[in-house]
Amino acid sequence: MEVLVDTNILLRCADPAHRMHEGAVEAVRVLRRRGDRPCVAAQNLIEFRAVCTRPRDANGLGMSQDQAGEEIARLKVLFHVLVDFPAILSIWERLVSSYTAVGKQNHDARIVAAMLAHEVHTVLTFNKEDFIRYPEIAVITPQDLAAGPGPSRP
Repeated sequence: MEVLVDTNILLRCADPAHRMHEGAVEAVRVLRRRGDRPCVAAQNLIEFRAVCTRPRDANGLGMSQDQAGEEIARLKVLFHVLVDFPAILSIWERLVSSYTAVGKQNHDARIVAAMLAHEVHTVLTFNKEDFIRYPEIAVITPQDLAAGPGPSRP
């Protein structure tokens, strides 16, 4: 089964000094060990780059353009990338209307739209509350994976 890896997991994996680094890395390892296929949406890569290139004192990773590019190239090798295509826009429009997404919630809705367009039904994230509004998908955290078997598909 494909499992989308949220941007916050990717960021923690890329930052060895972060207190959640090991949990993020281990969660991806667990997915692979249990036979799942971790994937990312184009939106995740866009969000990842935005945070990577932001200064550390502004809650970023302080990477240069080249460093961020290298990290994204590495992610594209490590994870299956769900490419954008036109249907994602109409799914996103339905989601933001149905679930009243506001502000940053629009970014998460776009990730869910890509998941649904690609028939991916589970997301791995540190921020469960960002996705629980969408009953079409299952939401798991690294803590859930550490506790035992994952959820069944919705």
